Amino acid sequence: MNDLSKIKKNYTYIVLQKLIIVSLLIGFLSAFLGISLKRITEYYEHIFFAKTTENTLFFLIFPFIGLSVIYVLREYLFKKKENKGIKEIFESTASKKKNLPMYKIPSHFINGLITVAFGGSTGIEVSTVVATATIGSVAQQKENLFRKYKTELICAGVAGGVTALFGSPFAGILFALEVISRKVNKVFLLTNILAVTVAFGLVYMLNEEPLFAINITTWNYAAIPYFILLGILAGVNSVYLTKCVMLIKASFLNIKKQYTKIIIGSVILSTALVIFPQLYGDGYHAISEIIYHSDRNTFSLSLIATVIGILILKPIVTSVTLAAGGDGGVFAPSLFIGAFLGFLLATLMNTFFNAGVLPINFMVIGMAAMLSASIHAPFTALFLVCGLVNDYTLFFPILVVCLISKYTSKLIYPYTVYSIAVVPTK
Repeated sequence: MNDLSKIKKNYTYIVLQKLIIVSLLIGFLSAFLGISLKRITEYYEHIFFAKTTENTLFFLIFPFIGLSVIYVLREYLFKKKENKGIKEIFESTASKKKNLPMYKIPSHFINGLITVAFGGSTGIEVSTVVATATIGSVAQQKENLFRKYKTELICAGVAGGVTALFGSPFAGILFALEVISRKVNKVFLLTNILAVTVAFGLVYMLNEEPLFAINITTWNYAAIPYFILLGILAGVNSVYLTKCVMLIKASFLNIKKQYTKIIIGSVILSTALVIFPQLYGDGYHAISEIIYHSDRNTFSLSLIATVIGILILKPIVTSVTLAAGGDGGVFAPSLFIGAFLGFLLATLMNTFFNAGVLPINFMVIGMAAMLSASIHAPFTALFLVCGLVNDYTLFFPILVVCLISKYTSKLIYPYTVYSIAVVPTK
């Protein structure tokens, strides 16, 4: 009996040792991939967007080029299989036999980069998440004793990737928990904590700056009713985004030829970009621009009309980008819509009701609220947005508004783009 106990103890020690090593490796590789994709995409998106400011004709060319290149790569390099986004992760974790194949790493990396750089109105976040989840999936296939820890190792990859993108280890772990695993155990905590620790260490060493340079000084309890209203509006807008994605994807499924999808998608996307250049790519450049406007406290009908137009069109062009073959998801679009929604509400309240609220606060809270409602993950949204701005001053109002937006969204429509199947429209 003593010998048996000793063997069991030794086996447990070996498994623990190997889990620690593989978790550290997954964290490093996921963070390296995430940071690389982020930097390369930022670089080329900036170059191509600058070209569009020189000549509007590029708005008409870039989306077609991007979607066409992705199609060619898919046909001749990536086994003729479409990327399904986060649903690929769900399919893998739900099945003992189905794994994420290694080609998903370059597939999502390259396609995510091309989609955003050439104007596709989405972001690299979902591309990063699936690629880093694949790192975890491939790792668990290498050792038989890792097979039963498949979900935990996939989540470690996801957590590492999200940490690298947003500079928040809490957001990494919470996204893996709230969206992917939805359950926690000792192995999940061990693997994910180790992965995000290494990922955050790499972020720190490489001196990754927060995505938005925002100076948040304070917030006032008198603004709480307006925050609540923002949460409700974010919930409604998230349903609009989800419905757009589902309906437009379903409509495009009726189109048999991929090149027809590319042409239709390119025309719609290019037209929208000519009208509102802010819709180009992940839109983070536009958020930075609206941050600048928020400090100036300038109200004009043209500015308000532009913001409203952007809020109406963004879900449509995001959906068209994805339906026409682009790689991405609703992460960046949710942050984008939330920022513009917060700016619009604060500006209207200050102009017509003399509310005296700070637009910058509403933009930050709006980003979190919209993301929370879109993916039904309030705690992920809370820490992710605080990491985006590297400031926790708004922690309490963000938490409250994220919960309000999530449950408003669920009350209207209980599904997200991750939890409902798309079928062709009749």
